[in-house]
Amino acid sequence: MPALGLPVGTTAPDFLLADHRGGKVQLSSFRGKSAVLLVFFPYAFTNVCSSEFTALSAHVKKLHLRGVEILGISCDSPYALAEFALRNEIGIDLLSDHWPHGNVCREYEVFLEDKGFAMRASFLIDQQGHIVWTLLQGPAEQRDPAAYDAAVDALA
Repeated sequence: MPALGLPVGTTAPDFLLADHRGGKVQLSSFRGKSAVLLVFFPYAFTNVCSSEFTALSAHVKKLHLRGVEILGISCDSPYALAEFALRNEIGIDLLSDHWPHGNVCREYEVFLEDKGFAMRASFLIDQQGHIVWTLLQGPAEQRDPAAYDAAVDALA
């Protein structure tokens, strides 16, 4: 798989996306308040995504206590993400990059053009809006939530 994704040190591109609860989330609204972990994923309801977000949901409180917000992003519609969150009891804000299709994924350089979805990519963004850590994996590779703990340790 070719190297993709914005590098560490880059200012994270701002975005405004619909969430699975019917609201909107803007990345820049977290500046000066909390770090943000962006978790891009291919599609809701796949086995890997379901398993991965179930495991990540167990870490939400721990990361929140450490001053980190978690935002999942896929090209699914907000309605599909709402059902995905409900069925899998996901306590993470899920954001829809459905239309224009993959626009934010492209800005973060994680959109797989030949497949039409995002690769598994994670970006930890500090309170100043800079990318301080990344993890890029193929669509079928599940991320280990322990990697997020180690990345957040580096923020301190």
